[in-house]
Amino acid sequence: MSGCTDLNMRVKNFPELGFLILPGFLPASLVDRLVPEVDRWVDTGLRQLSIDACSLPEDAAPPRVELQMAAHAELAVYAPLLEILQDESLLGPSFVFHHLHSDRRPPGGAGKSWHHDYEQHPQRDRALPMVHALHYLGGLRPGMGSLAVLPGSHHQIAEKDEMSVLGTAQQPGEEEIDDLPRGSTVILHSALFHTRRAARGPAGAAPRYMVDASYCRTGAPWPPVKPYWRAVLAVGRTLESARAQWPELFSERHFSPYVSHARRPSV
Repeated sequence: MSGCTDLNMRVKNFPELGFLILPGFLPASLVDRLVPEVDRWVDTGLRQLSIDACSLPEDAAPPRVELQMAAHAELAVYAPLLEILQDESLLGPSFVFHHLHSDRRPPGGAGKSWHHDYEQHPQRDRALPMVHALHYLGGLRPGMGSLAVLPGSHHQIAEKDEMSVLGTAQQPGEEEIDDLPRGSTVILHSALFHTRRAARGPAGAAPRYMVDASYCRTGAPWPPVKPYWRAVLAVGRTLESARAQWPELFSERHFSPYVSHARRPSV
């Protein structure tokens, strides 16, 4: 009971802080299937092809999208996650899947400057929440490439790269997250400024596996981040497990036409 109470309290604090840490959130059986899928996604060049396809005309899809991998599809509609997101403190009962990225970063990988990932062009309000669920398949360890967040910064109306001049430098009031067990998830309000610090692990250290899935409250058209967004949503609509409880999850009607913008992958 105390664990449920603690989670409820942390969920209720989300509007103020802009982030929610869920240690060991994903079951080991799902993580065990996700890791080899990420390896194939990276090692066969499919990840790079998905990035290259962002420069093609709209709807010119790459040969494969992430939701066509069984465990990734299961993760996108993972009921315990969606049940948390439907709380009014996060997205509420009606929300739509926005995108999913999957990556494996090597030991010693570079950092990414302070930024946020709220999709709005130009940035003008925070009327509707958007979240990114960062799934750390192997967890995080000191030196692996930590996540730092600036609590409350999602209340600012700012362009994504407004803090990029600061690089990955430590900021007053930040919270650094660098020690999480396998299968942990961090949910961010997408407008929260955050950074990925460079990995400092020794040679032979474990790579950093992360799958980033994004969702938005319905109520106004959202700009898609991939020109082949319709193809991704079409795959999502084949996932029977989500259709009954979240009928709007992969609906096209919640999106505006695609406009090319610089890709800013999450950390």
